[in-house]
Amino acid sequence: MRLGTFSGAWALVVLLSLSTPWSLAAAANPPGLSPGEYVAEGGWGRLRIKPAPSGALAFDIRATGANGHQCALDGQMRDGLAELPTLEPGQSCRLIFRPGVNGIEVASADASNCRHFCGARAGFEGLYRVTSASCTPSAIKRTRAEFKRHYDLKAFEAARAALEPMLAACAASLGWVETGWIRNDLAVTQYRLGDPGACRRVLEPLRADAQTSDREIRNKLPPSDADQWLSVLRAARTNLKLCAENAAR
Repeated sequence: MRLGTFSGAWALVVLLSLSTPWSLAAAANPPGLSPGEYVAEGGWGRLRIKPAPSGALAFDIRATGANGHQCALDGQMRDGLAELPTLEPGQSCRLIFRPGVNGIEVASADASNCRHFCGARAGFEGLYRVTSASCTPSAIKRTRAEFKRHYDLKAFEAARAALEPMLAACAASLGWVETGWIRNDLAVTQYRLGDPGACRRVLEPLRADAQTSDREIRNKLPPSDADQWLSVLRAARTNLKLCAENAAR
């Protein structure tokens, strides 16, 4: 039986048009740019904001795209604007942070210059949503570690109680591969608890791909993504078989 490991997910790139010229001096101070941790829906990106000296806000953005390509940007913003130097003389990546009801929209004023901070198949532009304290990437990591401690001690009920609420509450903050591993972890715990019905139900979203051949999966996905997803599916195939056998007894 397989237990999961954290992985990233696909990046969705949203290109935003800018209706006003770039001007640090003219920018209004937007309300709602608050320190905290924000997550792109589907878990492909994370934005963290912290206080910085002289009224500025420090930020860092991490995003993961197809085939393991990534973006990494960090610096300071003022009035919702930031400028990051690139290695090209006289060129910089200029960012706009627009707060809204659902989170913070991150856009670039010059997308070609900002490509300096990303792999070929990754992007960082889009909406980073406010999420509950229990669904931030750091909180999810802690919950998964708590689950593993309980599982390793064979405290399976406590392991289930740690993981099951997170899967229900944090669906929008989880990447697709991470969600697959969490489903496997929860299923094998339910198997240990003698509940094959719950085991099969939590694995149901993986069933169709689990019944697909490795070759077909590789034809659908870039190589690195296929490797990660096939690891999830191989565990799911094993766990589906275990739960079916348990139900037949």
